Amino acid sequence: MSSHSLRTKVRALIEPVVARLGLDLVAVEWTADGRGQVLRVSVDKPGGIGIDECTAATWRIGPVLDEADPIAAAYRLEVSSPGIERPVERLSDFQRFLGLKVKVRLVEGIDRRRFSGVIGPTEGDVVHFQVGDEVRPVSVEDVERAHLVLTLEEYGSLFGSDVRSEGTDDHE
Repeated sequence: MSSHSLRTKVRALIEPVVARLGLDLVAVEWTADGRGQVLRVSVDKPGGIGIDECTAATWRIGPVLDEADPIAAAYRLEVSSPGIERPVERLSDFQRFLGLKVKVRLVEGIDRRRFSGVIGPTEGDVVHFQVGDEVRPVSVEDVERAHLVLTLEEYGSLFGSDVRSEGTDDHE
């Protein structure tokens, strides 16, 4: 099963569980690190989330995945906030972040799989990225991975955080 298919299947299983907790399922990522396979789930809510929400989500998601058993291999489940390099997966997320810079990796078999650009308007399931002087239309299905590239100021204004940029003098 491809990584994209696995993420889609896991999203369908756990999105209702996450929603019942009052959270938004931002992203599902299947990856590996030095200790093995990892299913990384990013959740959020207006105003941000803390460790308590991540813990509650982990305790609710784990049993659903155990019962459905969509992943044949052994893995670790990690639930966290999306952070400053917020993943962008759904068409609605690309629409929400219109005009912001993003790094994109496309599925195998597509020329120029990796690029950075600005999220443009959508048409159906196609997102138009401004990449230099070129507009590049890409189906959301062809996006293997995408994440926002934000400054601290952009992150703070988008997500309501009290983030200060480097060099800010906090002494008054």
